[in-house]
Amino acid sequence: MITSTNVRTALLLGALLPAAGLGLAACGSDDSGGSSGSSNSTSSSSGGGGGKKIALLLPESKTARYEALDRPLFTAALKAECPDCQLIYSNADQDTTKQQSQAESAITNGANVLVLDPVDAEAAGAIVTRAKQSKIPVVSYDRLISKADVDYYISFDNEEVGKLQGQSLLKGLGSPSGKSIVMINGAPTDSNAALFKKGAHSVLDSSGVKIAKEYDTPDWSPDKAQSEMEQAITAIGKDKIDGVYAANDGTGGGAIAAMKGAGIDPTKVPVTGQDAELAGIQRILIGEQYMTVYKAVKPEAEAAAKLAFALATGKPAPAGLITGKVNNGSKDVDSVLLKPVAVTKDNVKDTVVADGVYKTSAICAGKYAAACKAAGIG
Repeated sequence: MITSTNVRTALLLGALLPAAGLGLAACGSDDSGGSSGSSNSTSSSSGGGGGKKIALLLPESKTARYEALDRPLFTAALKAECPDCQLIYSNADQDTTKQQSQAESAITNGANVLVLDPVDAEAAGAIVTRAKQSKIPVVSYDRLISKADVDYYISFDNEEVGKLQGQSLLKGLGSPSGKSIVMINGAPTDSNAALFKKGAHSVLDSSGVKIAKEYDTPDWSPDKAQSEMEQAITAIGKDKIDGVYAANDGTGGGAIAAMKGAGIDPTKVPVTGQDAELAGIQRILIGEQYMTVYKAVKPEAEAAAKLAFALATGKPAPAGLITGKVNNGSKDVDSVLLKPVAVTKDNVKDTVVADGVYKTSAICAGKYAAACKAAGIG
């Protein structure tokens, strides 16, 4: 449960692509060439870190943000904080056992801090226990590690994410009473997915809409979301689905693909999303997806880097960084909670475009050019 009364307003993301480029350039010794495995990144510049080692353990690459944004932005932020720190990087590819092995390797290789985004919120408790045995602090990044003695948590107000999605879906439905929707939730092993679902239900359950079918989507897989939506269409009937709650842009894309395959016009059926992925933004501009939730990754990654550097050097959290506490089933965890923003066609220009998340040329390529022009982009 979120107990903060001072949820931090998300900072503007700024020109994110140049920062991402800097982050990738900093990975001088990273020869992994892809989204999985482990790598070490070092710098010979002088700094105050004394060669401390910080491990960043990300959960998967099916969600585009992790490799495209979180990894390079954290790398760049850490380099700015501590030029002579060493980054130990791993991506678990949605494999719990693999992530545990990666964490063990990081500990064995002398990591001073683990910044851990768990594949499985409860299974990651074993990683925390192992780290504590070696007196290594753990920062739970983006997804909350459940029932474990984590030191800090950095993420967004995830119930609020679900509320924004639910409220937007109701707005897209117009007069929601009596209308039927399908809910495509996130991975059942992801503690954030449970919070998104809780927030959405807090809005939808009292709205008068009928939740005709509801699914939890293993691994956040777009393919599995498409299969779930196909099942829903078969069970409900293609003419009886008025809206779709999709927990993120990937699952939303899967649901939209299923609707197209069944001959349903997605521009007539509002679909939610999350993460402001490029494909999601493009679908919003042409009307195939109703909304997404924009969570500025840059301030999240920067906060994680600042906190990791402080912990690695035996210092407390930087003043003003902690905004509240979140209970993970074991303790109230000191937390940095950022504020999400609902994005529709009406404010794409003022949010994602204004913050430089993607180049306009990328958003408006090919068939999206006319929609961009209509939205005043480019």
